[in-house]
Amino acid sequence: MATTRLILGCGYLGQRVARLWHERGDRVWAVTRSPARAAEFHAAGWHPLVADILDPAAVTAAIANMPPPESVLLAVGYDRGAGASIHEVYVNGLRHCCDALLDRVSLLRSFVYISSTGVYGRIDGDWVDETSPCVPTREGGRACLEAERWLAAGPFRERVIILRCAGLYGPGRVPMAAAIQAGEPIAAPADGFLNLIHIDDAAEIAAWAADKLPSPDLLNVADGHPVIRREYYAELARALSAPPPVFQPPAPDAPAATRAAGGDKRVSAERLLAKLPAPLRYPSYREGLRAR
Repeated sequence: MATTRLILGCGYLGQRVARLWHERGDRVWAVTRSPARAAEFHAAGWHPLVADILDPAAVTAAIANMPPPESVLLAVGYDRGAGASIHEVYVNGLRHCCDALLDRVSLLRSFVYISSTGVYGRIDGDWVDETSPCVPTREGGRACLEAERWLAAGPFRERVIILRCAGLYGPGRVPMAAAIQAGEPIAAPADGFLNLIHIDDAAEIAAWAADKLPSPDLLNVADGHPVIRREYYAELARALSAPPPVFQPPAPDAPAATRAAGGDKRVSAERLLAKLPAPLRYPSYREGLRAR
């Protein structure tokens, strides 16, 4: 019998999970605030629901038009051009979605929340795992941590699976690829660790977690191979047959400087890799960049 799935935030990750579930014969309902994106979902065979999660009445009305979901994936991204703060999107939006599902919580098997390894903050190159203290230094990490804590204490707490994702990359999202191809300098520190997970592996993990991971649970989602930024971009240049990268200091208020100041750590994926039924398709950034 087909499983009813609900995806809240059907973007770079959510669409790939939707595709996996649809290909497996499940019924996929996806919330989007874009009518154009809704038309794409319909063409893909999914059931679109048009609503902005910052509008509690709209999201409640949209979800009321679908059968009770057996699993929920919340993978909301942040659109800086939308005019709302990260806190409004990640925390208030989450609460609105949960309120809309409150009368169906008893029928729900799993609620997968896509969080971020940004909750750990800056650890000066040390390893972190799921037991490490969370002292986020950036607004996004603080909002994710607040959302995690709200879920862990709320009505969905027995069904919640929190996936703290490292940097997602893959087709259509390989930062600085165009600049490296053009031989332009990279305005970012050459040192500091990057923690990554290929988008295809992240999607498989989210789909697997919804069905196979006992809840509640918490996992880091990374490939377990942190890489110094200069090494990563050197490998990207080789994959692109481009000149070796050249770095220049970013402006103090640039996003690259903010990211570097808030996140020099190495994220352990030991617990995730021990639980997965199969190895990652892209076990490190090297395989992932070659595939792109």
